[in-house]
Amino acid sequence: MRNPLQDQLLKAGLVKKAQVTQVAREQARQRQGKSAPAPNEQRIDAERARVERVERDRALAAERNAQARAHEQRAQARQIVVTQRIVAPGEIAYRFADGEAIRSLLVDAASRAQLASGALVIARLDDGYALLPRAAAEKVRARDASMIVLDHAATADGATATADGDDAYYARFKVPDDLIW
Repeated sequence: MRNPLQDQLLKAGLVKKAQVTQVAREQARQRQGKSAPAPNEQRIDAERARVERVERDRALAAERNAQARAHEQRAQARQIVVTQRIVAPGEIAYRFADGEAIRSLLVDAASRAQLASGALVIARLDDGYALLPRAAAEKVRARDASMIVLDHAATADGATATADGDDAYYARFKVPDDLIW
């Protein structure tokens, strides 16, 4: 495939046919490009280092994203506790276990009954505690389960398997109705 200029130069006798074909071959080589140079050790090492750096950056970014999501979940749980808490002025000290320590929270008689039935839940809020309705407690548990300190409804479901043998033994003893610890 010659171009019209090459044909004109050939007809005019300014160039020979061998020169035209050689120029055509060089142009074809330039269009198709040269083959890639053989990879040497430096290029292989540089490519390996680049791949390792990309993988490390990707892992760090994933870890940062996971930490950000966890922080966001905790903030959402705290916000739910702050907005949904029940402020009940109380005169009865309701004691409960938080880890290995026994804490107390002042509640009224109605709140105490709701806590015992599982309608209310005690959640951790900063350095103190707050009463939450069951629906709000489920939202908090979905985001950060460690904030829920006391939930009698959840404890009753999970503890039935281990307490069945103990219930038969302790059923022999009479417990006073007014027992508050």
